[in-house]
Amino acid sequence: MCKPFKTIALVGKYDGAEMGGSLPLLADFLRQQGYVVLIAHNTANLLDIGDHATAGLIEIGERADLVVVLGGDGTMLSIARALAGYPVPLLGVNQGRLGFLTDVPVEGMFDALGLILQGEFIEEDRLMLDTSILRQNKVIFSAYALNDVVVSKGSTGRLIEFGVRIDGEFVYGQRSDGLILATPTGSTAYALSAGGPILHPSLAAFVLVPISAHTLAARPIVVNSQAVVELELIHADDARVHFDGQRHCDIRIGDLVRITRSPSPVRLLHPLHYSYYRTLREKLYWGKKL
Repeated sequence: MCKPFKTIALVGKYDGAEMGGSLPLLADFLRQQGYVVLIAHNTANLLDIGDHATAGLIEIGERADLVVVLGGDGTMLSIARALAGYPVPLLGVNQGRLGFLTDVPVEGMFDALGLILQGEFIEEDRLMLDTSILRQNKVIFSAYALNDVVVSKGSTGRLIEFGVRIDGEFVYGQRSDGLILATPTGSTAYALSAGGPILHPSLAAFVLVPISAHTLAARPIVVNSQAVVELELIHADDARVHFDGQRHCDIRIGDLVRITRSPSPVRLLHPLHYSYYRTLREKLYWGKKL
């Protein structure tokens, strides 16, 4: 049987010394199976790995047939953004807490990966957000996000005021702590905590969720993922835009935050037994006594 992958890259949590046991073992396992193994520069430096080839993320995006991400959901979000635009699929081995995106347990990674390398896997595309921040009609910052883009108050802690347009049509003005625009992937993150709905990953949609709005009439709204969402900052002492909670950009009155669907989705691989609803049951403790 033809193997679906030849070159496999390993990327680990940048500050995760606990990978010192699992990642080198996984690299040796793959090399013994005849695969070309690349380890991300930062990961190799962190773990002092010198007996495997290393590569930067751009080279990994260009050369790898599969990227195995060891860490938690935060690590997967970071790597997904870094490899945006490259068609290489990602597989997550969970060494974090939640594991919504990194669904292969580290204890069973050899068995799970062995089956996946034989072609026994489920593949799905997860849509990403592509954001541009415009100041006086010029783009001053741009970034991708897999979970969410959050426009929020800054360190002063005061409400911000903004207007929202969708496909060029004014929808509402709002005074609040901010607004979350989440993908289906991100609907179980900050957006869920703020009262938003859970969107199945197969839906081509975004959800806009107000954060502590100054009126009880403010409610989440789900829009088609082809929509162009624009947020104009009307008043704020201090405001910023966050991307997956990992990057941010400060914004000023008059700035425009334009959010669209990225043309390149994130390709995720899962074991054959993967079930999104089972993941929800386990991670959200549905039906369990706390």
